[in-house]
Amino acid sequence: MPMSDTASRRRALRRVITSGLVGNQAEMVESLQAQGFAVTQATVSRDLAAMGVVKDGSRYVLNSRPVDHGYLARTLSAYVESFASSGNLVVLRTPPGAAQVVAAALDGSDLEGILGTVAGDDTVLVIAARADGGASLQRKLERIGVTK
Repeated sequence: MPMSDTASRRRALRRVITSGLVGNQAEMVESLQAQGFAVTQATVSRDLAAMGVVKDGSRYVLNSRPVDHGYLARTLSAYVESFASSGNLVVLRTPPGAAQVVAAALDGSDLEGILGTVAGDDTVLVIAARADGGASLQRKLERIGVTK
């Protein structure tokens, strides 16, 4: 079954780029298709532009421009009712039906320190990349979005 989730595809594309094993967009398309993503060259081109990827000679590199956290801040402010952490986990409570929106904003943010998210109906579980990173990730998320 082909995958189509934009955030997942862009994470896979980031891994392809940082591997240094591809020199053109056609090779990126092949690599992503081999990983189960249904992509075209046009999709890869749009993703590269959205991710700020630049061509440096014969290779593609991730641009070091800062990530715009505006959408994430607005989403956290609008939907997150509380933050809690334990170990490498952060739990975000939302109104019913809003957890997927928050998780998608987190997944698409490229925020450093997040390994992944799992969303239910009114709860988002955010997994910190560091084993003891839950508390610091919670503080970072609280700074980005203001709780109600």
